[in-house]
Amino acid sequence: MKILKHAAAIAVVLMGVAACSDSDEYVQEAVTGPSPFHGIHGITVTKDGKILAGSVVGRAIYEVDPKRGTASIYEGPPVGMADDLEEGPDGTLAWTAFLDGKVYARKPGGALLTLADGLPGLNSLAWTEDGRLFATQVFLGDALYELDPSGENPPRKIMAGMGGLNGFDFGPDGKLYGPLWFKKQIARVDVDTGTLEVVAEGFATPAAVNFNSKGELYVVDTEAGRVYRVDTATGEKTLVAEVAPAIDNLAFDNDDNLFITNMADNAVIAVDTESGATRQIVSGPLAVAGDIAIDDNGDIYVADLFALRKVSPPDGSVSELARVWSSNIDYPLSISVSNGHIAVAALTAGAVQVFDAASGVSFQPHHGFTTPADAIVLADGSVVVSEYARGALVRVAANDWDNRTDIATGLEGPSMLKLAGDGALYVSENAGGRISRVNVETGERSVAADNLSAPEGFDIGSDGRFVVAEVGAKRIVAIDIESGEREIIKENLPIGFEAPENVPPLYIPTGVAVAANGDIYYSSDIDVRIYRLRKN
Repeated sequence: MKILKHAAAIAVVLMGVAACSDSDEYVQEAVTGPSPFHGIHGITVTKDGKILAGSVVGRAIYEVDPKRGTASIYEGPPVGMADDLEEGPDGTLAWTAFLDGKVYARKPGGALLTLADGLPGLNSLAWTEDGRLFATQVFLGDALYELDPSGENPPRKIMAGMGGLNGFDFGPDGKLYGPLWFKKQIARVDVDTGTLEVVAEGFATPAAVNFNSKGELYVVDTEAGRVYRVDTATGEKTLVAEVAPAIDNLAFDNDDNLFITNMADNAVIAVDTESGATRQIVSGPLAVAGDIAIDDNGDIYVADLFALRKVSPPDGSVSELARVWSSNIDYPLSISVSNGHIAVAALTAGAVQVFDAASGVSFQPHHGFTTPADAIVLADGSVVVSEYARGALVRVAANDWDNRTDIATGLEGPSMLKLAGDGALYVSENAGGRISRVNVETGERSVAADNLSAPEGFDIGSDGRFVVAEVGAKRIVAIDIESGEREIIKENLPIGFEAPENVPPLYIPTGVAVAANGDIYYSSDIDVRIYRLRKN
């Protein structure tokens, strides 16, 4: 580590970085409040009363304190990634690592086992009372498996093509009950015969079910933001409570107190099943804090993965333009504001979408892009998309999303995009360690700045300097493109959340935006906050 630090210091001198004390030059201020998770999904309550919640993006399991309204890491990265989690009869905690395609289990004595591997999209799991364990693939697959809790035998496939058997639970009759996400139904599965029958219908997007100690089945509908009680004999459903959409999962404690999670609000919510009253135990103003962009009014737009949000810097207030499942938007991680439009890109969903900046009206998301890292609207209405894994910039014709042409290829991890005043397009090459200038008409490109450590978000200040997040060095620098002179704005920043092995290193993009008065804003993928760097 010391050798790396000395090498970095030498490189700074060679590249002409100004030798200034960044802490004296700029003051860091938190614009938004803290957030407890990096998105939240599964939830369970252990026999000894611990409330545990899982995060896929955050790659962690958290313990939630309902009295203090706090959360702390219970099982950290990298093995803590959990879309769903549940404790078995012997106290073994098992969970699904959705992106890694694994199921992990932590034994009561502390041993960590891998019960499944190589099954992308492992989503939900449940134990039987006698210790059998079952899990499903959803979104990246569609199958039900029985797992060996000892980890000695491979998963046994029971059935496939159910329609997205999501968060499920075993009922008093020994049958497995769960939502069919894509069919908007609740189903009952006999895991021994591999047969399925529909129990209830008429949901928007049912996400998970759970039984209380009385044998009553409860269902959460992510799209509708509703909690239902369902009669498993008749299929009749009764509305219990309503919250904001994007509910992901639910769990009962030993006293039949109900808790639900909300992805977009980073929230754990207590639900009174008798009165329907709800109480947020813990939540956050932002869910993930991906890329950011600033508009002419000085407002900060945030691609927040589960929502598209706007932050007012003077008071840190957060408003919402759209959220997943309740709005027509698909997991945005990157964002740009240009030529009267807001463009968002969804790295993992392969989607790009454009909004009208004045009205906030959105157009249909368009899919089929290869790891789109960013998108930006040009003056003629066409859209340029950076495809990270393919190393390409793609131009989509105005009002014709099927008309796609490569502008440039051979880029190394093309990431964030920025239009300059002269109409030039700049792109940060995250893997190549540079910012390149690209002629959108000819594809000709040149290096604007090199020798950067995993550059991601950047902006151009009123003085013409490029302000860049060097995520690999956990700092923000200002670069005079003409002279090459560089200034360290701030070091040791909370940026650079580590990505899983099978995901692009960009993962959660760090965004940078420069205000008219010179204030620099950046998103922290570690703290899940927006920060301001204000010059003294």
